[in-house]
Amino acid sequence: MTDKLISIIGNKYKLVESSAGEFEDLKVKAMRFHIKKYEAEGLGHVSLMKAKGFFGLMKMDSLIINPIYVDLPLLSYDRILAMGNDTLIIEAYDTLEGKPDFSNVSKTVNKYNYLPKRDPGKHWYDSIKLDCSVSFKGKKMTDKFDLFSAEYFKAYLDMKAEKVNNIQYKTEKTVSYVEGLLKNGGPSTDVFKKELGEEKTRKLFEDVLFGIK
Repeated sequence: MTDKLISIIGNKYKLVESSAGEFEDLKVKAMRFHIKKYEAEGLGHVSLMKAKGFFGLMKMDSLIINPIYVDLPLLSYDRILAMGNDTLIIEAYDTLEGKPDFSNVSKTVNKYNYLPKRDPGKHWYDSIKLDCSVSFKGKKMTDKFDLFSAEYFKAYLDMKAEKVNNIQYKTEKTVSYVEGLLKNGGPSTDVFKKELGEEKTRKLFEDVLFGIK
């Protein structure tokens, strides 16, 4: 599905792929990660991470959009297929300069309100997580989750948002979020830290996943 989402981004903004260097192909414990990064001209930084492990029984895909030039929220997409379960998490974070129009995104979320919800739990970043964030989990939901994801991304990219006036201000909000990830940790962050060490994990997050360096 992430290839479809990359295509949706590319239909609106020209994508230029650049090397993820030493992070393009990683093996962390029983998982193998393939990572790509792009610059979306006029939008910002995009990264894609695909992972497979446990003899193909688990698949994890992540896609991050860090909109530097358009005043959209930072967006992360995570999809986990394991043990017959399909988990979809799309979270938007307040890295905004102003107040873009979220109405179309909200309409899309409401349209798919019947999808099986997942309790995301409480996290340190909840204060900047926006209401249009979603968390779903279910069996045999792949087609519906795919349709929702595509519509969500199109609505997000089509939001009425101004060009960014103060790139430094917006970037500092993203930096603060990334620092929080590195400081407070989490399932994937902790795994990378243990395998790569703190310095390399910071480089992966700052240079490749979020493009803030």
